[in-house]
Amino acid sequence: QVQLAESGGGLVQPGESLGLSCAASGSGFDINDMGWYRQAPGKERELVATITTSSNTNYADSVKGRFTISFDNAKNTMYLQMNSLKPEDTAVYYCNVHYSTTTSLRLSNWGQGTQVTVSS
Repeated sequence: QVQLAESGGGLVQPGESLGLSCAASGSGFDINDMGWYRQAPGKERELVATITTSSNTNYADSVKGRFTISFDNAKNTMYLQMNSLKPEDTAVYYCNVHYSTTTSLRLSNWGQGTQVTVSS
């Protein structure tokens, strides 16, 4: 199974920037795509952005133009650069991976989540 290790997150003021990273580790797998999701208190988990290993990206309308997702194939690591942060971006951010193995075509796993708080 693929293990995900998230880093980054923290407390920033509105308008500031923050970066998240998510490293996938394990053996015998091929990553299909990865993504960032977030969950604010009292709300459902929502998609933030996704990226395939060929760098096709998809963003939620609420973060377009402010967030940038990227993927380093050599490091099996995904990044999320968040600029112009707003209080409504406050949430726990989760990393997700879809991957395949020799016996399964599409498996999924989640990171433990990292808190992002935007407040003055």
